[in-house]
Formats: sequence, structure tokens, C-alpha cells
Amino acid sequence: MAFTSSPWHGSQNAAFWRTLFILHCISTLVFTTISTPPEDPVKCVSGNTNCTVTNSYGVFPDRSTCRAANVTYPTSEAELVSVVAAATQAGQKMRVTTRYSHSITKLVCTDGTDGLFISTKFLNDTVRVDADAMTLTVESGVTLRQLIAKAAKVGLALPYAPYWWGLTVGGMMGTGAHGSSLWGNGSAVHDYVTEIRMVSPGSANDGFAKVRVLSEITTPNEFNAAKVSLGVLGVISQVTFKLQPMFKRSLRYVMRNDSDFGDQAITFGKKHEFSDFIWLPSQGKVVYRMDDRVAVNTSGNGLFDFLPFRSQLSAALAIIRSSEETQERFRDGNGKCAGATLISSTLFATAFGLTNNGIIFTGYPVIGSQNRMMSSGSCLDSLQDGLITACPWDSRIKSEFFHQTTFSVPLTQVKSFINDIKSLVKINSKSLCGLELYYGILMRYVTSSPAFLGKETEALDFDLTYYRAKNPLTPRLYEDFIEEIEQIALFKYNALPHWGKNRNLAFDGVIRKYKNAPAFLKVKEAYDPTGLFSSEWTDQILGIKGNATIVKDGCALEGLCICSKDAHCAPAKGYLCRPGKVYKEARVCTRLDDDISVIQPLRY
Repeated sequence: MAFTSSPWHGSQNAAFWRTLFILHCISTLVFTTISTPPEDPVKCVSGNTNCTVTNSYGVFPDRSTCRAANVTYPTSEAELVSVVAAATQAGQKMRVTTRYSHSITKLVCTDGTDGLFISTKFLNDTVRVDADAMTLTVESGVTLRQLIAKAAKVGLALPYAPYWWGLTVGGMMGTGAHGSSLWGNGSAVHDYVTEIRMVSPGSANDGFAKVRVLSEITTPNEFNAAKVSLGVLGVISQVTFKLQPMFKRSLRYVMRNDSDFGDQAITFGKKHEFSDFIWLPSQGKVVYRMDDRVAVNTSGNGLFDFLPFRSQLSAALAIIRSSEETQERFRDGNGKCAGATLISSTLFATAFGLTNNGIIFTGYPVIGSQNRMMSSGSCLDSLQDGLITACPWDSRIKSEFFHQTTFSVPLTQVKSFINDIKSLVKINSKSLCGLELYYGILMRYVTSSPAFLGKETEALDFDLTYYRAKNPLTPRLYEDFIEEIEQIALFKYNALPHWGKNRNLAFDGVIRKYKNAPAFLKVKEAYDPTGLFSSEWTDQILGIKGNATIVKDGCALEGLCICSKDAHCAPAKGYLCRPGKVYKEARVCTRLDDDISVIQPLRY
């Protein structure tokens, strides 16, 4: 039996979401500074032995458990050298973990159970500040928040960075993390780095560990390999940034219909230095971020404390998750759309967390110093409160649980890609409301990078966040639409997946999209010839051995594979493998009642 929503049911949903979200916003504002911070991603049975590691969301894309025999917490480069030397001499596999472990993919995992986790949690000091040269050298475990604050103390600013400040310097370098801009050297953090100190395995003559000092001038090939390293070259010890004099930003959000969005997306980034978009395709709306650099003496003390990154009341998070599970169970598309409309309108009305003076929002433009406007994440900056409040995705409570599909589409292809998504919305206007429950499609500008595994061209990065079931064999409402968008981007437009996000299917054959991949692999072979810092996952995504996809019954439901037969979906629940609706080359899990084409068998 197919469940549908009546108009009465839809109005009840709207009232429910309105009441719940108002309470949720109140709790977000009230509990901003008393949230429980995340726990350490590494847990051990006894001391620092017999350990597991996970990401900040508690589950990897394939739901596997990553284990190691030991974890170590070096506090200096000298200790780090000793750790790497001992493991190299013993032939022990190693991987680096960070303070919050925000990469969704399995980049922290080592193979088997005998490996070593090297945590940079206590490699968190500032090494050197040169205000005259405008450089700042920090250890790799320093968080983005700490980096921003330290630079600001000497009147300097990092020009571009991710919006979430819980990332570490080493983590950003490992995955190519970025903000949004087509200006300057682009929005990638690694393109504002001038020197990297890295500890790699060494020969017996080296004492089994080698400290490498890399820069664009002295070691250009090695430097461009290390700028986005995936952790396979060794452990980054220290990073030197080239900063800029402090400046201010003037920001306003404007919501428009998306009728001309394809054209606007191509040109808007040239008009505003820090521009981005939040696209609400089911509502036919786009939120434009009009964000520009202004002189440091411009009046204004604005602050951007993004509402979804603030502390949240755990009870409210549990209710929201339960309501989403109910909508999935009863296939309540109307309920999702009602909630999405309320969430997007409320976020827009509250300026997404912007305030003109750090306390209240009084109107646009909001003008503030770069260190107060570029990144946020106040749910990390808090005391223990027994999990009464937490970051919204904290896996210790019933909270947000989602997939993230993130890829960069070449700017020359963006208009066509946007039109393809619009075509899907025309087929079913409710199909993408689930994305809008997670604030919509975030779109950020990136540029080509000299980093061997960095971006290849000017592009728009599309960030899709959406519901994930606790049971891996449970299909999602309208999952075929999101699967088709994913495949359109990756295969029709040759989009590059974000190294630290995405589901497995995004990485099959991905290394062939990078023209400098051979140069990267050459450096990898020189730095770590026995692959002590490599893992099964890194070998798969680098095209060295095996495939990132996992083919088994139900594998397409969580993006472990692209379906090629019905068993890869959920045939017992009416989900069969069928061609895409717009991109016919796609293969997606479509529900029997949703698509008339399923009465015709698919020819494999």
C-alpha cells in the first residue's frame, strides 16, 4: 500500500514543524555556550592499546570498524620522529588521526588490527609568527579556529577557509579543504601555504624516519604533492601560511527565484569575492551570498555564528530525527516539504546566525573583521553539560545522521548541470525537499590549484546533505533523484569528488581525472616505498589496487555501488534498479509505485 499525505495532513505537518523549529531555534540561541563538546574519535580497550577510530558522525560510509593495535599522541616534532622511526623499523602500518576526525571517508583507517594511529591532538602549538613577512607557522594539529585567532592577534588574516572551524591544519591539507572564491589564489587553504615540514619513513641510515622541509622554491614537485596528500606521504608536522593584513567583510543575503540561476552561477563569483549560494530547488529559490572585502577601518563589529553549527538541545534533535524517520516510513513528501520551507525561511529571516555586534541582527549589510566572519562552530567551544546539548551530529545521542555528496562541477558545465536538476524537479516537485531539510544545496567557488590532487579548473562545488537510515538496507524516499544527480555530476560532467566526503561510488576510477596523478604517485613511491602510510582505502582511491565500490545485495542504497541489478537495491520493498529519468545512462534505485517504467524489465 502506498501512503500519501492529504492537505489536512500537510497542514498538520506545517504546524508541527513550525512549533518544533521555533523551540529548536530558541534552544540554539539559549544553549550557544554550554554544549557538550565532541569526544575523542579514538577509543582504546586498555590505555592506548587495542583501539578503534571513527569519524565525527560515528559511522563510515561502508559502516566498517577501523582498528589498530595502538594510538600515540606526540607533543612535538621530535616525539613524532621517534614514533615514525619505531613503527618504520617494525614495519608497522600507520595512519594519522585528528582532534575531531571530520572526514567522512576512511582516510584515518589503517589495515587489519596491528597498525598504529598517530593522533595530532597535542601537536597544537604555534611555532613562529613573523608579522613583517606576514607568515605564521603552526603545528599540524592546530584547528582552523586557533589559526584564525592567532593570526588576528598580530593583525593578519587567512583570506579563505572552510566555514566549519573544527578542522585541523593537517586535516585541511590532507583533503583539500576550501572556502568559496574565484579571487586571488582561489579558496583552497593549501594554496596559501609556503612551507611544509613532514615526517616520512626513512632508511636505516636516516634512523628510519626523515624530516622533509618542502617549499615551492626548493622542492616544487614534492611540495605540490604534499599540499593535498591524503595522508599517504607521512605525517605533516608543521605548516607555514602566507597571510594578509586584516580586513573586514560586508555581507548580505538575498533570496531570489531560480529562473536565471544557471546564468547567475557562472558570473556571480566574479562580482563578489566571497560569494556562495544556497539553492532550494524544490522551492525554486536561491539564497545569494553577496560578500565583499572592505577596508579594515570600515565601521562594524559583525559576527557570523552559523545557526546549524551552534549547540543544540539534545531532546529537540531527537524529536527532529524521529519526525524524519516517521516521514520516511510513511513516505510523507508533503511533510518533508513543509519542514524544508519552514527551516529555509527561518534561517533566512535570522540571517543564518549573523549579528551586527555579536549579539543581535539589526539589518544588512553586516560588516565585521575577517576573523569574525569567515568560519564558525561554537558547539565545539563549550563545557561539559552531560549531553543536555551537543553539536547537531553528535553520534552519542539521537541526532542528525546523513550522507554527504560533494563534488566540483567545471564552471563551463554548471548551467547545464543546474538545468538537469531543474528537469528532475519538474518531474516531481517534492523530490528534493529532503535536501532542503538540511538547509539546501550549498554551492562554493573553487579554482584550479598547482597541488597535484587539487582542483583542476574553475568550478562550483555542490554540497548535498541528506537523510541516512540507521539500517543500511532501508531505502530512502526519492533516493533515485539524488542518486541521479550524483551520477550526472560525476559521469556526465566529470565532476571531482571532495576527498573527505562522499559515498564510495564517487571514488571509483577518480584518480584518472587528475592529470598530475602520475607525479603524485612518483612522490609517494619515493617517500614511502613500502606503503606504511597507505591503506586499502587509499590504494583503492589512488588506483593502485582494488576498487572503492563494494558490490553486494543492497549496495546501491548507501552508495557503495551503482546498481546493475535489482538485488543491489531493495526489491522486497519495491525498489528496483532502473535508468535515470533525465540522464538515461544513470542506474538508480527507483520505487515501483513512483515510476511507470519499472513495469518494463531493465535490460542488463
